[in-house]
Amino acid sequence: MDRAEAIQQLKTECNQASAGVTRMHPLVAALKDGPTESEVFRALFELTKQVETVKKHLMKLERRDDSELV
Repeated sequence: MDRAEAIQQLKTECNQASAGVTRMHPLVAALKDGPTESEVFRALFELTKQVETVKKHLMKLERRDDSELV
């Protein structure tokens, strides 16, 4: 697997992870426990931030690779 393929696969996995986190949000209210819900939402937010960080680094790497071709 070359770098471009790895980047594309990682982006696909990040999108799937983001979609999974998004699907979890409506389920949290069913816990019916305020403190637990708060902590779960906080953790889901942290997961989202981390996935977005990975995506940002991948985009930077792609741009760097593109600029080297010019």
